[in-house]
Amino acid sequence: MAREMQANTLYVEPESEVYDSSRENHKNLQDDDGRAKRTGTWITASAHIITAVIGSGVLSLAWAIAQLGWVVGPSVLMVFSLITFFTSTLLADCYRSPDPATGKRNYTYMDAVRANLGGRRVQLCGLAQYGNLIGITIGYTITASISMGAVKRSNCFHKHGHQAKCNTSNNLYMIIFGCIQIILSQIQNFHKLSWLSILAAIMSFAYSSIGLGLSIARVASGARVKTTLAGVADVVDVSAEQKVWRSFQAIGDISFAYAYSTVLIEIQDTLKQNLPENKAMKKASFVGILVTTIFYVMCGCIGYAAFGKEAPGNLLTGFGFYEPFWLVDLANVCIAVHLIGAYQVFSQPIFSFVENKCLKRWPESNFIRREYAIGIPLYGNYHLNLFRLLWRTAYVIVTAVLAMIFPFFNDFLGLIGAASFWPLTVYFPIEMYIARSNMKKFSFTWIWLKILSWTCLAVSLVAAAGSVEGLIHSLKTYKPFKAQ
Repeated sequence: MAREMQANTLYVEPESEVYDSSRENHKNLQDDDGRAKRTGTWITASAHIITAVIGSGVLSLAWAIAQLGWVVGPSVLMVFSLITFFTSTLLADCYRSPDPATGKRNYTYMDAVRANLGGRRVQLCGLAQYGNLIGITIGYTITASISMGAVKRSNCFHKHGHQAKCNTSNNLYMIIFGCIQIILSQIQNFHKLSWLSILAAIMSFAYSSIGLGLSIARVASGARVKTTLAGVADVVDVSAEQKVWRSFQAIGDISFAYAYSTVLIEIQDTLKQNLPENKAMKKASFVGILVTTIFYVMCGCIGYAAFGKEAPGNLLTGFGFYEPFWLVDLANVCIAVHLIGAYQVFSQPIFSFVENKCLKRWPESNFIRREYAIGIPLYGNYHLNLFRLLWRTAYVIVTAVLAMIFPFFNDFLGLIGAASFWPLTVYFPIEMYIARSNMKKFSFTWIWLKILSWTCLAVSLVAAAGSVEGLIHSLKTYKPFKAQ
């Protein structure tokens, strides 16, 4: 494991090696950029993608389908999956510039934008990417705490009955989640996360399968629910205004469910060179999106069939199911474990970005550069850096505090998805493709790519509006000590 410690794949520039903790293995640097030989494959990349994509969003899809109905709901799922796959193939070709197979490596999304577009769009990309990553880590803190609290509530319902007032604050669970992340955040780089991503991917399949199985059992039991072709539009006990806002919010939830473009370049930077990285990444993207789309359609549609218009905002923690309580508990534990790994996948680019900026600003600072070897039983030497320890700990604490301030799952989920979907998943990949190919303005391909981009911008704006309205409504009705 020590051989990988020089290969921080998230660094902004090759010379910006913040942590040089394995100098004795310098002779093993074999890749074309002078960094340690990358060992990732399309399989490990697929695990990273599944960890990033199949997240808490899958549990809100039954609610989203309930708002949109049988016709629009599954159609929107399929459209977002196709758009995400198409733009991910464009983004995969931007890892190297100018040639996608032999050009200079771009280690981050910002590097790719800098190499292909330049100008102020580099800063706009950084603002969108890292703002989105911060939002995701806050959202995952919220969701993990809800799942932890749901275990306690499930046991309470089992003991005292389904009508019991089993309310609890999630703040304690946010603190517990934060403590775990403080420890895991000391993992130096993305290469070290492979085992955690694989574990998290297994957990995501586990809780998705449990939710799917319980939904199938509910449908098979003959539970009488109301489903419609038009979703919330056919519901008579909801105001016209709320129908519009909830439909917008549902679109935001679905757009978030496919978000992984923020870490695509960083994942691609873990791939070894025996196959061109762009081809391996396209294969990984295809497998990852195909698997997640199958799960999404099944969980969303069967969840809607099981609950109808009463589908909860979170299929498991919303207590659509009470029994068997031990299986519901197991699913919520799997959610928490998955989000522990997913938090790291999305926070590592933030850590690397700040650490490289600080290294450039204070290149002679021993506080930033110096490491201390600490022997750990069954592990070996761990290289402790005080700056990394303090900065990453502070980041985890801040995200936990913000999660306590905004504990609204569905609304926060939709807002993140709406704010990040267009710029990071659609706009920048399309603009970089146009720039790389020297495409003529107003050509057929240029026109339909622009139409796709503008359409997705409109979708993002209406979804963001719906999520903001949902957050305002939740703030007005929020009661501090009720689990959300």
